[in-house]
Amino acid sequence: MQRIDIHPTHSYKNFKLRPGSAIPFGATLVPGGVNFSIFSRHAKSCTLVLFKKHALEPMAEIPFPEEFRIGNVFSMTVFELDYENLEYGYRMDGPFDPKQGHWFDTSKILLDPYAKIIGGRDIWGEKPDWDNIYQHRSRLAFDDFDWEGERPLQIPTEDLIIYEMHVRSFTRHPSAGVKHPGTFAAIRDKIPYLKELGVNCIELMPIYEFDEFENSRPNLQTGEVLLNYWGYSTVGFFAPKAGYAATGKYGMQVDELKTLIKTLHQNDIEVILDVVFNHTAEGNEYGPTISFRGIDNKTYYMLTPEGYYFNFSGTGNTLNCNNPIVRNMVLDCLRYWAAEYHIDGFRFDLAAILGRDPWGAPLLNPPLLESLAFDPILANCKLIAEAWDAGGLYQVGSFPAFGRWLEWNGKYRDTIRKFLKGEPGLVGDMAQRLQGSPDLYAWADRGPTTSINFITCHDGFTLMDLVSYDGKHNEANGENNNDGTNDNDSWNCGWEGETDNPDIQSLRRQQIKNAVAMLMVSQGVPMILMGDEVGRTQYGNNNTYCHDNELNWLDWKLLESHAELFKFFKHCIAFRNAHPVLRNKYHFRNVDYAGSGYADITWHGTQAWNADWSDASRILAFMLCGKHAREGTVSDDYIYVAMNMHWESQWFEIPGLPQGMQWHIFVNTGATPHESWTPGTEPVLENQYGLLIGGRSVVILVGK
Repeated sequence: MQRIDIHPTHSYKNFKLRPGSAIPFGATLVPGGVNFSIFSRHAKSCTLVLFKKHALEPMAEIPFPEEFRIGNVFSMTVFELDYENLEYGYRMDGPFDPKQGHWFDTSKILLDPYAKIIGGRDIWGEKPDWDNIYQHRSRLAFDDFDWEGERPLQIPTEDLIIYEMHVRSFTRHPSAGVKHPGTFAAIRDKIPYLKELGVNCIELMPIYEFDEFENSRPNLQTGEVLLNYWGYSTVGFFAPKAGYAATGKYGMQVDELKTLIKTLHQNDIEVILDVVFNHTAEGNEYGPTISFRGIDNKTYYMLTPEGYYFNFSGTGNTLNCNNPIVRNMVLDCLRYWAAEYHIDGFRFDLAAILGRDPWGAPLLNPPLLESLAFDPILANCKLIAEAWDAGGLYQVGSFPAFGRWLEWNGKYRDTIRKFLKGEPGLVGDMAQRLQGSPDLYAWADRGPTTSINFITCHDGFTLMDLVSYDGKHNEANGENNNDGTNDNDSWNCGWEGETDNPDIQSLRRQQIKNAVAMLMVSQGVPMILMGDEVGRTQYGNNNTYCHDNELNWLDWKLLESHAELFKFFKHCIAFRNAHPVLRNKYHFRNVDYAGSGYADITWHGTQAWNADWSDASRILAFMLCGKHAREGTVSDDYIYVAMNMHWESQWFEIPGLPQGMQWHIFVNTGATPHESWTPGTEPVLENQYGLLIGGRSVVILVGK
């Protein structure tokens, strides 16, 4: 029996048509044709614009018949299209009245918000033809990828070690030694490196289609073109960045990205996407009309009563995420990435915006955040909030979690940085951060894994720069050093910037080791920034958003020159992986509930059992009882960590172990030449009762 929906009911010029399906939105292959469906509440009419791929002029423009409109949705099936060689867009007709929030303009051809592939920027850095009447072009994607049974890994959150990276920066440097530098394909070549380092999750800075030429301009100092390099300005939420694919010029970016994810999963590495739903590439009133502005500006954006764009993102506009239409688009988008790309989790840029109502006020129970938390398709995805926005809403510790949301812990970053540089008065705060910030999360019954612990990320200094610069040096950005944060909590160890002074170089390396040692013994989820493990520098630039050059690219020669640092990172990560007592799902109780004779965590100072909590203290030590690992369900070694952030050496008395056990030394950042050992090979500590710990040093002992 033949299906009735393969028969046209209408025609327009040479095209055969029939009323389409209103859902799903976007362009969908159906028997005999393509179903086009798009929402607009305020448009009076809509026209489908068809191009042959790369053609400068449309091959056809087909108005949606009025009877094809259902509610606020225009839908139409067009038969017998050469869909593999097709690009499409829309013209929307309606009022142009910015004061009332309407920006309809039939001269604009508009990108489909649900486009699965976007053409127009197929090759990274290839200068666009600005005279082209349709810059960012919707294309169809085909569901023909063979996952060969691969599924998302579902690594327990407490076991994650996240590595934040930029797709292009990771392999673009000539020293990377890969066939297709700066692409998804090239990351596959570096999987052995990630495995050796020991991370089990990569967090990719934005890979949705964006325009690297947005706000491009020459660097007045060098003449180099400054780009929208980081990509925190989305053009289309459903499409991977073509310029990140070696096969982007062939329109094969979907397959290339899926192949990367599949291979990472086969190597036990999860993939988290950094997603930007707080604003789009259309900017403010002076920005380009690409998609949302021309389709239904008043629905998609948060507007002032006068029709101006609210700017809680700091980039010109704010997506109206708690409007039901936009909310459903965000949901559809994340479901698509989870189901079709097997993405393991999402990190939401400036996520506090997602909890604002259409007029900007914070909501008590933001429906979007609730929907994401309880969505059945996203049920096993990690949801991570950057719990603040550019409008001053700071929600670290109070982000609406609905039992699901994790947070980038900005307070962890700030406390560790200050303690590391030797500021006094922080030991109490440090104790909270090391335990997974129970002061922030326990009251709401949120465990330590709520806290994504980081000291550096793409925003701000690299770890090497954190110990090499007192202030930012962003002159190369062309903004008179006014961009980027001034709150770096950094210390240059005695000289601003590069130096050949061996004492300063040594101290900087030691401070980096102190930092990663603290990070890897903290409860919560550690995240490290690409290249910190080999001392990558941005030469004091703490906001390299616009540089497609060595300020951002990872120089793989550092792996040789900082081999010792890389080894230290490797050892610390392996140590964390070896000890479940460092990866608890629930907060410590500060009591002995396992009958070991020791509380799960105990605090110490230069005297055992007697921590110095005074404002003048720069010293803190703690011991974890292995009998309490994972709520006492597994048995682990005892671990003792002593941190002396005073500049002078101190004698530390060590707490005694149960009979028959001995302390072994895993890390001593103040010792030379051997600061760390491979887990399992730690030598017995010579003096079981105490040791001298050098200034600005961390010692980690393991009792077994």
